[in-house]
Amino acid sequence: MALLHTPPATLGAAAPDFNLPGVDGKLHALADYSSHPVLVVMFICNHCPYVQAVEPRLIALARELAGQGVGFVAINSNDSSHYPEDSFGAMKARAQAKNYPFDYLLDDSQQVARDYDAVCTPDFFVYDQQRRLAYRGRLDDSPHDAAKVSRQELKEAALALLAQQPVATLQHPSMGCSIKWRQH
Repeated sequence: MALLHTPPATLGAAAPDFNLPGVDGKLHALADYSSHPVLVVMFICNHCPYVQAVEPRLIALARELAGQGVGFVAINSNDSSHYPEDSFGAMKARAQAKNYPFDYLLDDSQQVARDYDAVCTPDFFVYDQQRRLAYRGRLDDSPHDAAKVSRQELKEAALALLAQQPVATLQHPSMGCSIKWRQH
């Protein structure tokens, strides 16, 4: 399992469109989230221990910010032929078991991960109302231990955007398992 860090963000970049199946049986596109003034696009999966470590905090944050207008969408781009715990069926089971408060989408072709330049799980992107990238970084300052969190950077970025305030330009990269790319 290769530990990767996200590359520096291209702040202001437009959010790439997508049209992906969700565990709810529907297709989801970027435009489906247009009612949210702030949108968090996150690349996660089932098996990554880095995702598992932050998953309870992520669920709580999505629930907390949903009422304030922040949308969340999760995308799994891993090659499930080599990582069956990331299969669509396993995604459905996990989303149901954990009662995900966000859509969980499958990027089977891996094109959406390429379009976003996603490199690891978790990989977080926060977009403003015009769907311009304002934040790409970690969820918080303690990826392994929730008890040691002192800064919730993703939350701070989302709240700044909601308040139409500038987002901190010093952004710490997220870290996690590499996206499991298909071998061609």
